[in-house]
Amino acid sequence: MSIFVNADTRLVVQGITGRDGSFHSKQMMEYGTRVVAGVTPGKGGQTFEGSVPIFHTVADAVRRTGANTSVIYVPPAMAAGAIAEAADAGIGFIVCITEGIPVLDMAKVMPFVREKGARLLGPNCPGLITPGVAKVGIIPGSICAAGRIGLVSRSGTLTYEIVNHLTRNGIGQSTCVGIGGDPVIGTSFIDVLRGFQDDSGTDVIVMLGEIGGTDEQKAAGFVREHVRKPVVGFIAGQTAPKGRRMGHAGAIISGSSGTAEEKVHAFEEAGIAVMKRPVDVVSLVKAKLKA
Repeated sequence: MSIFVNADTRLVVQGITGRDGSFHSKQMMEYGTRVVAGVTPGKGGQTFEGSVPIFHTVADAVRRTGANTSVIYVPPAMAAGAIAEAADAGIGFIVCITEGIPVLDMAKVMPFVREKGARLLGPNCPGLITPGVAKVGIIPGSICAAGRIGLVSRSGTLTYEIVNHLTRNGIGQSTCVGIGGDPVIGTSFIDVLRGFQDDSGTDVIVMLGEIGGTDEQKAAGFVREHVRKPVVGFIAGQTAPKGRRMGHAGAIISGSSGTAEEKVHAFEEAGIAVMKRPVDVVSLVKAKLKA
């Protein structure tokens, strides 16, 4: 089982002919993802890798191929428009990899996405992968293995490290989801936690947070009240200077509301087993599986 993507995913790549879009489209196709269409305005009628049709618009791609999921690799100035185009075309699940999108652009497009009933993952995220089935985004398939551990993270790089530790120790994953670290994102920790709680193929959940904001505290509250599966957590940025942005645009501490100490405390209060180091995920997950 999995959440958000599966064998029925029919993917359209917005920006398929660009540098990043073409590189990662090949990777997704080689992994087995059903890439059914690409979109690059002005290049409709061409094909990608000799097999994937390219269209001028997402609406054309959906109408001709039945695409139900989109991944976006376009420059920041055009990314919000690409998100809106996908939602308007009836795409139900949109993944935006692009980083550096102005916060105001995202604040304007999110109400439209919700109005259309679509789910947005990202922006500034690595996407997601259901090992052995489909990957949408940039998470390396080579470090993943099919299994029953669900993972959700704000950090792409940390996702790779944790997944690698799990796989190398024989612990597979159901779905790995990177939600992104920008101030305005489409899918929260809580959305993913709810998905894993309802997924019969997930036994243990790994949640990777970082300093800044209060999303982790809200997620801990949700775990305490609604999640019945064991959760293992980690907070990155524990040595970061206060008041300084570290890495993601959302990783800034304001007063005491976004400190690592507060987040770790919230995790512990919710019964989440907290790693001191990323490698601790192996022993903590094994302990939860045996419990």
